[in-house]
Amino acid sequence: MQVFGGNIVVNKITIAESPKFVDQEVKIGAWVANKRSSGKIAFLQLRDGTGFIQGVLVKSEVPEEVFQTAKSITQESSIYVTGKIQKDERSPFGYEMLVSGIELIHAAVDYPITPKEHGTEFLMDHRHLWLRSRRQHAVMKVRNEIIRATYEFFNENGFSKVDPPILTGSAPEGTSELFHTKYFDEDAYLSQSGQLYMEAAAMALGKVFSFGPTFRAEKSKTRRHLIEFWMIEPEMAFYEHEDSLKLQENYVSYIVQSVLKNCSVELKTLGRDTAKLEQVKAPFPRITYDEAIEFLHKKGFDDIEWGDDFGAPHETAIAESYEKPVFITKYPTTIKPFYMQPDPEREDVVLCADLIAPEGYGEIIGGSERIHDYDLLKSRLEEHNLDLEAYGWYLELRKYGSVPHSGFGLGLERTVAWISGVEHVRETIPFPRLLNRLYP
Repeated sequence: MQVFGGNIVVNKITIAESPKFVDQEVKIGAWVANKRSSGKIAFLQLRDGTGFIQGVLVKSEVPEEVFQTAKSITQESSIYVTGKIQKDERSPFGYEMLVSGIELIHAAVDYPITPKEHGTEFLMDHRHLWLRSRRQHAVMKVRNEIIRATYEFFNENGFSKVDPPILTGSAPEGTSELFHTKYFDEDAYLSQSGQLYMEAAAMALGKVFSFGPTFRAEKSKTRRHLIEFWMIEPEMAFYEHEDSLKLQENYVSYIVQSVLKNCSVELKTLGRDTAKLEQVKAPFPRITYDEAIEFLHKKGFDDIEWGDDFGAPHETAIAESYEKPVFITKYPTTIKPFYMQPDPEREDVVLCADLIAPEGYGEIIGGSERIHDYDLLKSRLEEHNLDLEAYGWYLELRKYGSVPHSGFGLGLERTVAWISGVEHVRETIPFPRLLNRLYP
């Protein structure tokens, strides 16, 4: 946008556009994230949502009222700032602004989040403001890049985006951890996965993916769990287990490399060791559940037996042996959902895999080949005491042109945490819903 002032044309830009306007006079709408000043020079840390830039004011080069405004302006006040963009090798961004004018839009008073240390609960109570901080901004930009790259990857690979319902009358994995509600005179649940509906979509469109919120009424307080989180769930017709594993490792490699390419400033802000991320390229190592149990016993985990599910310490121990994410395949049938296809060579395990991220971030993907035989699926539903009437439509998919098909779900927040290098998933979603937190 061009702004005319007298005979002078000033470009109104965003901070992210600054590299295109070196040595040019521009105008930016921004908030003052921080400031410092001496007798002769003032520094304003400016943000506009697209990025951060330092504004420099030299007292001898600007009107006295402009310099005094810079010295007195308060944290998070909003301004229009005019000045010249110039390169600055010392800045993480690589550029700064030599300020010549400031127009105050709104003066913020007693902004509660100051540069000093604050406790986690205080910051969570002020999440609506904490999002403005440089660190939280960086995490959200990484999250956005993962979402952008996800759409790009699946669109380039012939997938159609499908939106499954959030209110459902049945559940992929039982209803013990679901939020129950009334749908007029019927029982309904908030979705814990769109998978079953995506299977129906795959029978119509071939390769599909969804991206939406999911809900788990699991009373967990670990750093890996949220009550409300977002899932990317692809389903593919005519895909067997091996086909799905290859797609998963290519997808994860793609989003990691996209973040490395497009979020270098944000990763630097977060202090992320990018050398570890640079190694995340397909193919990924694979071990079976049997091999994982044997490995854990050798590592001194005597508490785990064949038929037990892995906890966070077990997953972390396994992941520490690899520099890339690792697939754990072929879990026991008894600890996996009813819809997973049995291994044709061993009926006590299923054709599934969990993808474990490095550095202690745990499972980021769960997937499997789905049962495509009508009679087998019906018997599995009965074994799990699930209502055949409620799942009637799902069973019907196996009556009319059933085919081998596979799918998986990637948890966005855990993936953001891993790629960003942040410890807790509460920082990876704009407004986290935790066991004891529904505000703000």
